[in-house]
Amino acid sequence: MSKTVTKKDLVDRIAEQTNSKRVLVKKIVQIFLDEIVDELGQGNRLEFRDFGVFEIRERAARQAQNPKTMEKVVVPPKRTVKFKVGRLMKDRLHADLPTETRPLRSAPPTHSYSPTAPTLTPSHDGH
Repeated sequence: MSKTVTKKDLVDRIAEQTNSKRVLVKKIVQIFLDEIVDELGQGNRLEFRDFGVFEIRERAARQAQNPKTMEKVVVPPKRTVKFKVGRLMKDRLHADLPTETRPLRSAPPTHSYSPTAPTLTPSHDGH
């Protein structure tokens, strides 16, 4: 069963691990989070190597329907944040899963020589 970890929990852990004052760590964490919000608010992409990428996505206005009244309603355009998981986080999230239930990694195509495969040779007579 998962539990909710709060900013306070993280601040306490970081303060303990770094032997820093909790007040200082709290301030640094808050500044970090404020910077993320500011950058996303400006439409910028934030990339934390191996952790993940935050991007803004624009959702176009659309027509929807109220399921109770069947009335057509206009849903205005909006901006959302998309988070794409990085490699290290993905590996960590899947580390405890049994091998047969882990998602397959997309591997680059492999090209190998097969002696039974047909071989094309250039024609020297122009055909």
